[in-house]
Amino acid sequence: MKAFDREIVSGSIVQSVWKLAWPMTLLNLVNGSHSLVDHILVGNFISSADNAANAAIGVAWQVFLVFVVMIASLFQGNNVLIARYAGKQDREKISGVAYDVFVASVAILVLVLGPLGFLLSPALVRFATADASVAAHALPYLRIMFVGGVPLFIMFMVTGALQASGQPKVPLKLGVLTTVLNIVLSTLFITGFGPWPPMGTAGAALGTCLAPLASVGIVLALVMRRRTMFLPPKRLRLPDWRVLRAVALIGVPTGVQAVLLNLGGALLIGKIGTLPQGAAAQAAYTIGYIQLFSLVMWVSFGLRVASATIMGQNIGANRPERGTRGVYVAALMGMTWAAVIGAVFWLFPGVLLGAFRATAEPLFGYGASLLKVLAFSGVMQVVTLAFTGGLQGAGDTRTPMFIAFITQIVILLGLAQVLDMTGHLSVYTLWGAVFVAHASRFLLTAAVFYRGRWKGIELEV
Repeated sequence: MKAFDREIVSGSIVQSVWKLAWPMTLLNLVNGSHSLVDHILVGNFISSADNAANAAIGVAWQVFLVFVVMIASLFQGNNVLIARYAGKQDREKISGVAYDVFVASVAILVLVLGPLGFLLSPALVRFATADASVAAHALPYLRIMFVGGVPLFIMFMVTGALQASGQPKVPLKLGVLTTVLNIVLSTLFITGFGPWPPMGTAGAALGTCLAPLASVGIVLALVMRRRTMFLPPKRLRLPDWRVLRAVALIGVPTGVQAVLLNLGGALLIGKIGTLPQGAAAQAAYTIGYIQLFSLVMWVSFGLRVASATIMGQNIGANRPERGTRGVYVAALMGMTWAAVIGAVFWLFPGVLLGAFRATAEPLFGYGASLLKVLAFSGVMQVVTLAFTGGLQGAGDTRTPMFIAFITQIVILLGLAQVLDMTGHLSVYTLWGAVFVAHASRFLLTAAVFYRGRWKGIELEV
């Protein structure tokens, strides 16, 4: 049986953060690379005006996330409890919590989200885009993701649980395997290489859904052979509703936060589609924000998880001040990375957009201007997410939810509406609204974390 890692709660805080952060961050970059490859393949092998196929994947993915993040909220509650009990070295507790969340999540995905998402997909696509070409490419992608996305989200859950327990290298290895399989499958399905016919955006979705199957099998085998922190279940049973209630109380605010963030993104991309040259603007947003900005955001997500784990385990070990220092270290690491990527965005937009064949106007102009905005936003976003991870690891999941509502719905969408009503709505003013929303979220999150009211939160099942 794998032993608990005491270096997470003792020794050099920089070493503790780095030990968690580098595999988590690298995993997110590895996982994100397959999406970049999908967009590059789609941009080069699917002929569509204004890169409509790439815009379609961005539209469909944004809609898909709005529905799925509520289930993922169980994962966040799961991770917070696992980190807290791992700090106490309570193997029975972390194993029981993980089992209950696993069974409940699979049931919701298979019995509720899949069928409901398949039926609602046409209406959701019509809501998200008015462009017929974008909609035609988005519908098959969205339906396949709803029906076949169970392995993908099992991996999300397993990855978070292993990271929270202090085993970040196992998810990294599984993530590399999944990404390699994803790239291979997407290449075959999108382009029609070999015996398969070209499937376009449907092929991208199919590759994303099938690739995690091997990793899911491997991690279940590791648990059954006692090669992780988790004990295999003694018997198959229904989930303990007391555990699910505790998980939901912690995780649902995180889910609402994620829904707000993704809902804001979905409504924004819909607003972009109503502009003149809307398909080109949606493609620029998809390539610039959803894909290239992921070079910053995937690192930010990794540091958020590292911050949450450091904070949760150190609070469990009765060392909250050490957890606080760990969050500041993670934020500094993220700022350094974001500054480097921001310089690349500012200096080399032609090279970056050219990889997606986004070189024609107005697409190139829209994309280049967005990258310059994101060059500065990235530094704020990475610090915001490090502080958010610290708050979530301490059990404060409600405050980030309220901040998400204020910044993503009130400020971002409010600004877009004001610009529309005053006749100043354009692609470039919307990019400015994105920057204002990012700056507001950074300032509010930093202020809440610095005040430290989260230090007295008690969590028990």
